Amino acid sequence: MPTLNVAPGLAAGGVFLFAARMTGDTPLGSSLNTAPPDLSERESLDLLVRHWGIEGRLDRLTSERDLNWRVSSERGRYVLKFANRQEDPEITRFQNLALQHIAAKDPSLPVPRVIPAADGATEVPLVDGSLMRLLSWVEGRPAHLAPPSSPLRRGVGAMAGRLTRALEGFDHPAAGHHLQWDIKQASSLRALVPDIADDALRQLCAQWLDWFDAIRPGLDALPWQVVHADLNPHNLLTAEDDATVVAGVLDFGDMVRTPRICDLAVAASYQIDPAAPLASLAEVAEGWADSLPLLPKESALLPGLTAIRMVTTIAITSHRAARWPDNATYILRNFPSAKAGILALPRP
Repeated sequence: MPTLNVAPGLAAGGVFLFAARMTGDTPLGSSLNTAPPDLSERESLDLLVRHWGIEGRLDRLTSERDLNWRVSSERGRYVLKFANRQEDPEITRFQNLALQHIAAKDPSLPVPRVIPAADGATEVPLVDGSLMRLLSWVEGRPAHLAPPSSPLRRGVGAMAGRLTRALEGFDHPAAGHHLQWDIKQASSLRALVPDIADDALRQLCAQWLDWFDAIRPGLDALPWQVVHADLNPHNLLTAEDDATVVAGVLDFGDMVRTPRICDLAVAASYQIDPAAPLASLAEVAEGWADSLPLLPKESALLPGLTAIRMVTTIAITSHRAARWPDNATYILRNFPSAKAGILALPRP
């Protein structure tokens, strides 16, 4: 089992601040501050029939910034996706190309497959400038419904490592896009910290951001690549007959080029057992190491980067839930586990 060593605290000097695209007074960017597309079920189905020739029933799926429908048809089940109108179309194309890369590199990985339209196109532009696309449906049970267990934690780590391995060698001009969920952008979360209502939690998050500012330059020396970057339990599926087996990965909307270790930190941040935080973190890392053995520097930074992902979840969801109260239940779905996890991990 990998040994995890917490990186020692560094002096407050040498703070490295990342420039962020600002929208109003926040660093979230336009797609995170713009409501999802507002097409009706009938309008969405008409577009599906026109471009894919598929008739069926549409059931709306929850999404942070896009409009997604589950399609049930005689030809099978699919996910019909309409990108946020503020999202650069190249980012949608980036996601499709990544899925195609994964399918070629590791065909047995349980991820969505891109379904071409009738004319062979993988994305269809709409009049507002956004894109629609169709993906295959991945079978399984939502992992957030599975009881926590050591085998599941190792399975999450193993799937994360295998997926990151499958994305090795893939790149795209949009891979460097700014996304506030990306761990390497954590310094610009300071603009959102005041939105955290709990005083003690707000102060703890600020302390972790001080830690991150100090270690940020060292991330440049680690391996970087395109990663999924959002392996939370709502984007993972377990097997129908075994809640300890990870059977699918969904939602590649947060993919980005970043330090490789950040993908493990994201996955681990949702698997922490507050009663045994470092031991549960090591279980996730053990699964990851089956495909990608940790470098010593990655191992040392992993606990802190895991905490930074929790800070990211707490800060962004606090801000967005206030802005979009009608979608607050969905936005805040991971807040409780992030709060419990960050309170359990050793302090910076």
